[in-house]
Amino acid sequence: MNTEGRTVMKTMGRSIILAALALGMSSSLSLAADKMKFTFNWTADDGDLGFVLAKKLGFYEELGIDIEFEEGRGSSITSQLVATGQTDVGYADAPAAMNVASKGANFKIIAPILEGNTSAAISLKESGIETIKDLKGKKVAVCAGCSQTALLDPLLKANGLDQSDMEIISVDGAAFLGLLTEKKVDVVLSDPGSISAPLRDRGIETTAILYRENGIPTVGLSLIAREDKLAANPDLYKRFIEASLKGWDAARKDPAAAADALLEMYPKANSRDASIWTAQNLIIPALCVEGASTLGDVPDANWNITYELLTTYLGLPKIKPITDYYTRDYLPENRPACP
Repeated sequence: MNTEGRTVMKTMGRSIILAALALGMSSSLSLAADKMKFTFNWTADDGDLGFVLAKKLGFYEELGIDIEFEEGRGSSITSQLVATGQTDVGYADAPAAMNVASKGANFKIIAPILEGNTSAAISLKESGIETIKDLKGKKVAVCAGCSQTALLDPLLKANGLDQSDMEIISVDGAAFLGLLTEKKVDVVLSDPGSISAPLRDRGIETTAILYRENGIPTVGLSLIAREDKLAANPDLYKRFIEASLKGWDAARKDPAAAADALLEMYPKANSRDASIWTAQNLIIPALCVEGASTLGDVPDANWNITYELLTTYLGLPKIKPITDYYTRDYLPENRPACP
């Protein structure tokens, strides 16, 4: 073999070796990825936009996490799945999770995603109802067992009213849309994502008076995890929160991209326009509450108010302090800033 041939063979050999090394490194990285099951609070919807976008953009993968999403059946059930070790991390409404934890379940809230709740008193825009005080003399539909109903008394008290000032009608929440559009009631207590968004798709405008802006700033949907799993792999949970918050930061900057990612992964979710509207008008504004400096970290004042309202009106026992329900120990240092 001539010199040129030997040079070609050596070059090919080096290329093969480098390719093999690269493949080996890639395989090692793949094998090293930590698997995590993440259970939503409900079927995939606009409240999950940031997580879905984080997965599509590769944020979990970049931090060595092989994430599996699982749809949920309510915050309480998700909390129980976390407590029994059937999922690694859950997404649940903070009051519901705290209620489960108060009964002995061994988990903590590790990062509030919606720092404020999204509950609202919702009416047709044409009704002219714009404040809580405007509920006086109106027909208000509530659903038994809903958090919005349980917090109605403190909401009214904070605004100088009580239930005797209006007609309260208890119905199944599934009837809200029909009762409101048929004008059989003036107001429904619900989440605007379930009422305002679908009505907007039908060309019907609504007004949503948010609880969190009217004296009831309870903490909203949050990430929860078992304490033993947190202790066993703290770095994994920090990486998970970091990737998730990065996804939410991307979603608030580009709601359309988040809506596209949601529909791509979950075709039965809300329409693209409804998701964008809900993100811009409901979800993104709840990512940061007044006084918060970053995503994922609620001021102590909001935790204290949440505890006071839950123990006073929702039967949460005072057997342990509010600080037993949450921890900041797993929050990454490089959290996206609040506006």
